[in-house]
Amino acid sequence: MPLTLAEASKVIDKAHAKAKQLGLKVAVAVVDEGGLLIALGRMDGATPISPQLAEAKAVGAAMLLRDGGALGQMAQDRPAFFSAVDRLVRVPLIPGPGSLLIKKVDGQVVGAVGVSGARPEQDLDCAEAGLREG
Repeated sequence: MPLTLAEASKVIDKAHAKAKQLGLKVAVAVVDEGGLLIALGRMDGATPISPQLAEAKAVGAAMLLRDGGALGQMAQDRPAFFSAVDRLVRVPLIPGPGSLLIKKVDGQVVGAVGVSGARPEQDLDCAEAGLREG
């Protein structure tokens, strides 16, 4: 079953709550398994570029079935491949911490979340919070 708008909105709400707790202002993007945007939320005061960066992080994770950290390693290990793949998708891919795959209980990938606006490890903290149960 595909990721719903309601589910995507919950991910964004939880990630924003974590950012607020940390005193951050971020943008959060949720895409489907094909890298198409489902929902995007930019906190008041987040930088103007943060929504595009969040979406690019999420698209990379969804299209290559890897979290942002693994994408960063791929970009380092295989720069020519990463550069070629980057030209095949609709937005530039942003490797590095701040994106995670969204999986159903059975492990099926149904999308990805990307967060931007803070330091990479803080973006990742917010993305992780967006995917926590509860």
